[in-house]
Amino acid sequence: MKTLANGVLAASFLIASLTIAQSGALAGDPAFGPAFGDVSLDRVRNAAAEPGQWFTGGRDAQGTYFSPLTQINADTVSRLGFAWALPTGSTRGLESTPIVVDGVMYTSSTWGDVFAADAVTGRLLWRFDAGNDGKAGRNACCDIVNRGVAVRGGQVFVGTLDGRMVALDAHTGKTNWSVDSIVDHAIPYTITGAPQLTRDAVVIGNGGADMGAYGSRGYVTAFDLKTGKMKWRFYTVPKKGDPNQPPELIAAEKTWDPDRSDHIRGGGTVWDGMSYDPELNLLYLGVGNSSPYQRFDRSPKGGDNLYISSMVAVNPDTGQMVWHYQTTPGDNWDFTAVQKMILADLTIDGHVRKVIMQAPKNGFFYVLDRATGKPISANNYVHVNWTKGLDANFKPIPNPDAVDYEKSPKLVYPSWAGGHSWQPMSYSPQTGLVYIPVREAANLIVDLQHNPGSKIGYVDGFFKTGMVIPDKDYNKADYEGLWGNIPDFKELSDKSKSPQQSILRAWDPVHQRKVWDQVTTRDYFAIDGGVMSTASGLVFEGLADGELRVSDARTGQILKSIQTGSAMMAAPMTYMIGGVQYVAIMAGYGGTTIGMTYPDSTAPAHYLNEGRIIVFKLGGGTVPTPPARHTPPFPAPTPQAATSATIQRGSQLFASNCSRCHQFGVGLVPDLRRMDDGTADPVLFRRIVLEGLLAQAGMGRFDDMVKPSEVDAIHAYLIDEGRKAYEAEHKPS
Repeated sequence: MKTLANGVLAASFLIASLTIAQSGALAGDPAFGPAFGDVSLDRVRNAAAEPGQWFTGGRDAQGTYFSPLTQINADTVSRLGFAWALPTGSTRGLESTPIVVDGVMYTSSTWGDVFAADAVTGRLLWRFDAGNDGKAGRNACCDIVNRGVAVRGGQVFVGTLDGRMVALDAHTGKTNWSVDSIVDHAIPYTITGAPQLTRDAVVIGNGGADMGAYGSRGYVTAFDLKTGKMKWRFYTVPKKGDPNQPPELIAAEKTWDPDRSDHIRGGGTVWDGMSYDPELNLLYLGVGNSSPYQRFDRSPKGGDNLYISSMVAVNPDTGQMVWHYQTTPGDNWDFTAVQKMILADLTIDGHVRKVIMQAPKNGFFYVLDRATGKPISANNYVHVNWTKGLDANFKPIPNPDAVDYEKSPKLVYPSWAGGHSWQPMSYSPQTGLVYIPVREAANLIVDLQHNPGSKIGYVDGFFKTGMVIPDKDYNKADYEGLWGNIPDFKELSDKSKSPQQSILRAWDPVHQRKVWDQVTTRDYFAIDGGVMSTASGLVFEGLADGELRVSDARTGQILKSIQTGSAMMAAPMTYMIGGVQYVAIMAGYGGTTIGMTYPDSTAPAHYLNEGRIIVFKLGGGTVPTPPARHTPPFPAPTPQAATSATIQRGSQLFASNCSRCHQFGVGLVPDLRRMDDGTADPVLFRRIVLEGLLAQAGMGRFDDMVKPSEVDAIHAYLIDEGRKAYEAEHKPS
C-alpha cells in the first residue's frame, strides 16, 4: 500500500508543480490566436478551409478523424520522431483525442481532468482538477476514463466521472459554470464520454448500464452553452407504467414486458458516441446495452426493448425523437451501439446519399440515410454467430444456439468487447474507405444465477454474467470450479489458430466489403487504439504493445513503426503550426483492460503505465520510455490460521466482487497476492476495502457490498494464493 499511495501522491505533486511552474499570463502571447478557444459552429462546418486545426474529437463536423495535411507522407514518414511529451500524472486509461485550436491543445485525462498546453512546445498553460470520487470510481464499469472535451466560444466543456457538466474558460481554465447532470446518485451513473455540441447546447450522456441487475436508466441532457441551464432531457428507455411519458417512450413501452420487475431500469445509456449534423439540425445518439444483459431477466416475455442498442436521432432544440434504428433488438450480449458515428456523402447506385455510418459491437457495419434513419446497407465486418443474418428489413434473424445461455453456457461471436468498441474509426474521402480497429474473438458467456453448479452466485452492482474471451490456452477446468459445468468448444480445438486477435481493417462502405487487413495484436486480449487517416494516404494507429504504427491507406503496408513504451488506446490526431505538421496521441492503458494482465513480450510489461501526451514531428528524436517496471519476487508467506473452508469462501467472494479489476499477474492494478507490510495487515486491508482508504487511486469503498467477515475471507484467500506463488517461485528446478 505504501508504494501505491506514494506513487499516487508523487503523480499529483508532479502535475501541481508543472501547473505552478508553467502557467502564467498568456494574454497577447503571439504564439496563440487573438482569443483562446475561439471556435464557432461556422469554423467547424468549414474545417476544410483550416487544415492545420483539429476542432472536434473527430476534427470536423462529420467526425471523420481525417486530416487534409500532407507534409507527413509516404516519402517523409521515415523521419517521424519525438517532438515533446506532457505527463498527466495518471496511471490508468487515457482515451481522449486532443483538440488543437490556434496553437493551443486541449485534452482530458482520468476523472475528467483537463489540460491546456502550448501545442508547439508542450508547455502546460493550465490544468483543471476534476476531483476524484471514490464511489464514482467504483461505479465506472471500465476504469476512471474520459473520452474528451469540446471547445466553443472561448469555453472548454468536459463531463466529470461523478456526473458534472463543466464549462471552463479556455484562457485560464477557471470554471464558468458547473451543473450536476445525474438524476439520482444512488444509481451507479458516471460520465466517461465526450460532450457533443449543437448550435446552442452542450449534450452529455452517462454510463451505468453494466452495473448489476438494476443498473441505470439511460438519458442525455442538453445544457445552454452560456449559462449551463438545462434545456431538455431525453430518456432512451421507458419507465414502467408511466402514462405521462413522451410519445416515443409510450411506443417503446410496447416492446417491453409490462410485467417486468419494478426494479428493472432498463439500461440504454449513451456513454460515448454522439454526432450532430448542422445542416439537417439533427443530433444522433448511440444507445448502449440493456440492464441486465439477459432479456429473460429484464423482460421475461421478450420484445425488442427499444431503444437499447440503437441509433436515435433527436431534434436538438426540443429533445424530441425524429427517428430510430435498432441494431440489436432485445440485446442479450452487451452489444452496444454507442460507437462513434461518421457522417458522409456517399455515391451509391449513381446517387449521392447523405448517410450516417457505424460499426457497433454486434459485428455489422451499417449505412443509414441520416435524414430518415432508413437502412441503406449492412454487412458483418467480423465473424458473427449471434444471428443467422439480416432479413429484408435489416432485422437480425435469431440464432437459438447463441441466444439462450440461461441454463447452458454459450460461445458467442463477437465477444462482449465487440467487433469494434469505442475506439474511433476513420473515414478517408480520398480513398473512400473506413479504417476500423476490429476485434476478432469469441466470448464464453455464463449466467451466474442460473447455470447449474455455479458457486459464485450474483452480486448486485456487478456484471450478472460470467464472461471470458478464451485464448489459445483456454482450458475449461480453469472455470469449472466456480462457474459449474463448462463445455469444450470445437471452435477452439485447433491451438495453431489464434482464437482472438486485433486487426486494422480497411472497409469499403459502399460495397460493404473488406479491402485489406493488418493484424495488430494476436493471441492475447488487447485493445489497440483508435485510427486517424490523412490526405497524404496514411493511416495512424497506436497499439497496446506501445507501437505507433503508420500504414499505407490503400494497401495496409506498414511504412513506419515507433516504439514508445506506452500502451495506447486513444485515436491519434494531427495539426500544423508555423509550417510544421505534428501528430499527437494520448498514451496510457486501461479501460476494459483494467483487469487484464500483460504478456511478458509486450512493452507494458516492461514499463510503468504512466499517462502522457506524446507528440511527433518530422526530424524528431527517439521517444523517451517511461520508467522500467520492476516486478519483485513474491514475498515470504504471511502466517495465518484461516481454515480451508474460509479460504474457499474467500475464493468465491474474490471471483464475485474483485476479479472484475484484479487479476493475478502484471497488469494495471495491483496483484493482490503480493502483500506488503501494509496490506498483509487484515485491519488495514479492511479499511482499504470498506472505507475507501485508496479511493484517490481508484479503489472505492465497498462497505455496502461486502461484510467485514467476508473481507477477512478474501484476505485469507489472497494470502494463501501468495503462499502458493512464493512456493512455485522457489521450487527447486
